[in-house]
Amino acid sequence: MIGDGIFLLMGEGIALAGPGAIASYLIAGLSQLFLMIALSELAVGMPNSGAMSLWVERFMGKWWGFLAGFTFAIGWVIAGGSVGLALGQITMWFFPQLEGSFWSIFFAIFFISIFALLNILGTQVAARTQLGLVLIMTGVMALFSLIGLKDINMEHFTPFLPNGIDGFWAAVPLGTYAYLGAVTLATAGGECRNPRDLPKALIWSSITFIGLYTFAQIVLQGLIPWDQISMNQSPFTTAAEQVFGFAGAFIMNMTAWIAAATCILMGTLFSASRIFYAQARSGYLPAFFAYIHPKTGTPVYGIAAVWAASVVLVLLGAVNPDLLYVELSTQLVLAWMVSWTLALIAAILYRKNSMQEVKQLSWKQPLYPLFPILGLIGIGIVCYGTFVGSPMTLVRGAIWMGILYVLFKIFHKDQSPDQSKPQAM
Repeated sequence: MIGDGIFLLMGEGIALAGPGAIASYLIAGLSQLFLMIALSELAVGMPNSGAMSLWVERFMGKWWGFLAGFTFAIGWVIAGGSVGLALGQITMWFFPQLEGSFWSIFFAIFFISIFALLNILGTQVAARTQLGLVLIMTGVMALFSLIGLKDINMEHFTPFLPNGIDGFWAAVPLGTYAYLGAVTLATAGGECRNPRDLPKALIWSSITFIGLYTFAQIVLQGLIPWDQISMNQSPFTTAAEQVFGFAGAFIMNMTAWIAAATCILMGTLFSASRIFYAQARSGYLPAFFAYIHPKTGTPVYGIAAVWAASVVLVLLGAVNPDLLYVELSTQLVLAWMVSWTLALIAAILYRKNSMQEVKQLSWKQPLYPLFPILGLIGIGIVCYGTFVGSPMTLVRGAIWMGILYVLFKIFHKDQSPDQSKPQAM
């Protein structure tokens, strides 16, 4: 669930909210935690590669299930393209002698291809590689926070909200982007050896990084005044250079590279291909997406399709950055808000309609219905901060979802999932 947003978008969040961005990002992290707790029952009760697609279909019908899964997957594909290009630009920092946009595109496509290959080779191969990268990233962030703590200047935290409450709420969606990787774990249900362990992963990953990110941002803002933080590079790189010199900046920029690689590219290739696999098995997408490689046990064609879409988006972003980073990124947020809202409704209906089944689960969410309510409130806050100033984003979102509905009605094969087929392993 490592989020590259803590590096790439932190400067923009601080520009909007000043020191108040600490609280904005904390609210975003807590909203994700509430969502994880609310969805953990479904993850244990119905472990499946389709995750929210299957959950929502069971309680709300085929169209809503398809929409919940497809919007979640398409959001990841957009993220893969935008962050793939950003990863290429981060890589350029290490090679200042290389000039021109060609090299950032080259590095973006190169690393997307590497991570696609890792995913094709098998979940364990990809997961172990990712775990190693995540441990490095976590260690660097913790070390930065502990060493930098002694140099904090408390005057940098005033005024706490220099741009008022509007700037505070506008920074919350940027914070949400930093925590967006968590829900990806739900799509591992079809491959998890012990699905009862999913709640531990979902909840403790959220708690761990809420603490780590909050601590790191407090140190960051204590080191650099909010109005001196540049949006042209990661503020953590600037702060690390201030504390440790060029070597610190080099290490922190490498950490930002790792975050972008682990969260977005791995998350894109893993989760989107699993959603496509599950929906193909249900007859919602072409059957080739359901093909599982006999040796690696991975949905090869789904991974290849996600790779191709990411490459196309990288090329598109190189030509028209605003289309990728502004318009498509807001559509990404809208798509995920739709998916998460439908999943939360399914979680509520699970309790309402299948209580006997819920009672048999090895893990049940505490304090029900507190966390579904808090999750919906968090989604409302993100939508307010994202769309209040851009209503046309909602209009465009409604248009493409309407087109999606028409295509679904035309091409959907009216069949139930073939449970006799093996899950992706």
